[in-house]
Amino acid sequence: MLKSMTGFGRCERVTSEYKISVEIKAVNHRYLDLGLRMPKKFNYFEAAIRTLLKTYIQRGKVDVYINYEDYTEGNLCLKYNPSMAAEYMDYCRKMAQEFGIPNDITVSRLAQFPEVLTMEQVPDDEEHLWELLSDALKEAAGSFVQSRELEGEQLKADLLGKLDYMSTLVDFIEERSPEILKEYRSRLEDKVKELLATAAIDDNRIAAEVIIYADKICVDEEMVRLRSHINATRAELMKGESVGRKLDFIAQEMNREANTILSKSTDVAIADTAIALKTEIEKVREQIQNLE
Repeated sequence: MLKSMTGFGRCERVTSEYKISVEIKAVNHRYLDLGLRMPKKFNYFEAAIRTLLKTYIQRGKVDVYINYEDYTEGNLCLKYNPSMAAEYMDYCRKMAQEFGIPNDITVSRLAQFPEVLTMEQVPDDEEHLWELLSDALKEAAGSFVQSRELEGEQLKADLLGKLDYMSTLVDFIEERSPEILKEYRSRLEDKVKELLATAAIDDNRIAAEVIIYADKICVDEEMVRLRSHINATRAELMKGESVGRKLDFIAQEMNREANTILSKSTDVAIADTAIALKTEIEKVREQIQNLE
């Protein structure tokens, strides 16, 4: 489906151990600019996060916010250091022998010595943590893509309407162009009659002048290319997918053809229509900037 480059997605995962929330926001950008804001604990997963998100997003300035609460911070474990305990006992025996006093060390007393028993934080299970984080990222990215698709369909409908209007402008120019030649020939004949009065008019000379004039104002090639670009744009919109860059290029070509038509025009009606055509093409280009 056609996607807009602006979108929003959010997901929150809560367990007895962790609370992870992910927010994804995006605006227009020529390429994919992915910014991550997350706790330092997740820096280890940065490459994996970027790889995952690139499967959902191709273009746009995307900001990803990851918040994290650890409910296991109070989970401590008691650790026994036997080598330290043995060293304490060895020195106590030596002191008892050296000073001739009884060795009255008990287990409870030994346990109170520094570094014999210590409290340590339970290490994080990185595999389990990534499983929770990746699930939250996938759901947020899915919601993000859905919002992009919804806006993309609205852009598609608007662009198709503009293309239909552009087609009517092209139709008018094609219908009006032959009339210009007829009017030019009529004006030319009237002018020659006025100048020559009763003298005979050379039809061949008149025809030659009309041909020269027709060659100067002929926009047949431009009209064919312009109609082709309109049809190509419509086809790409119906196809969907990531078409923003391609459509931007086609819109530039349409603008070039409209400029040529305007520069060749000597008729007020066609000039006004060409200006309306350029205005509509500019509107299409602005909308295309919003497509992925």
